[in-house]
Amino acid sequence: MPLSLRQLEIFEKIAATGSVTKAGEELLLTQSAVSMALSQLEQLSTTPLFERSGRRLLLNDSGRLLLKDAREILLAVKRVEQQLQGDRGQLVGELLVGGSTTIGNYLLPALLGTFAKQYPRTRVELRVGNTLQVAEWLEAGDLDIAFVEGPCHSRGLVAVHWRDDELVVVTGPEHSWAGEKSVTAEMLALAPWIMREKGSGTREIFEDAMEKAGISYAIALEFGHTEAIKNGVASELGVSCLSRIAVHRELEHGLLVEVASPLVLGRSLTLLKRRNSCCTALLAAFLEVSGGRWEPPLG
Repeated sequence: MPLSLRQLEIFEKIAATGSVTKAGEELLLTQSAVSMALSQLEQLSTTPLFERSGRRLLLNDSGRLLLKDAREILLAVKRVEQQLQGDRGQLVGELLVGGSTTIGNYLLPALLGTFAKQYPRTRVELRVGNTLQVAEWLEAGDLDIAFVEGPCHSRGLVAVHWRDDELVVVTGPEHSWAGEKSVTAEMLALAPWIMREKGSGTREIFEDAMEKAGISYAIALEFGHTEAIKNGVASELGVSCLSRIAVHRELEHGLLVEVASPLVLGRSLTLLKRRNSCCTALLAAFLEVSGGRWEPPLG
């Protein structure tokens, strides 16, 4: 089936409005005509161009690539036909990846660099926020996939185990705890804590561990970035509980000191996806590089 400019025009309007009905109204076409054109266009593609979320149509990475081509009319036909009809020798496209703060700052940049070297005609945009923000972006269709360090409470998303991590209690090298082999629950209760903001996965794991240990505590300072917390702890403003991933260099160089505690601080880093979303070729390639899986293991 040949690709027509009319199909691209209809596709662009659906992408702009997020609705077959609204696209038909603006193009003065019946809903059935718009639906048929979209169906014909998606038959040319190896993957769907949209994800269906209720009555809304959300572009996936294949759809966004096509949208850019459609809006560059002079180059659209050649580029779109190559993409949809069989020039799959080299992966192309744009992927929107979200990462909660620790993962986004300390793990994903290296993975994105590896992916870019393997697939030079692709582009990956990384968006970093706390776990709650990243989950909201993904559910709204602003991301294709996300990696977070905190529990996911959204029913519209599926969480799949990615890798393990743990939090550690840290102090500055001159802090009175630095010479202790371990600290007690009473010491944890009296400490001035420097922590991330509400909505942070690290904060939620810490609060859950303190609650399970029956320890009341006070947050002395609240910072929105892990680097600010590390600097505050190193300056003896308080103590903190952070991912080992985020502090391993400071621990190696003696800028921070790990202190043993009675808290249970292991956690799972997770991959988030929308329910019933499609794993495109671009996503599958990225998952292979990142070591993630699309579906949770059975059982």
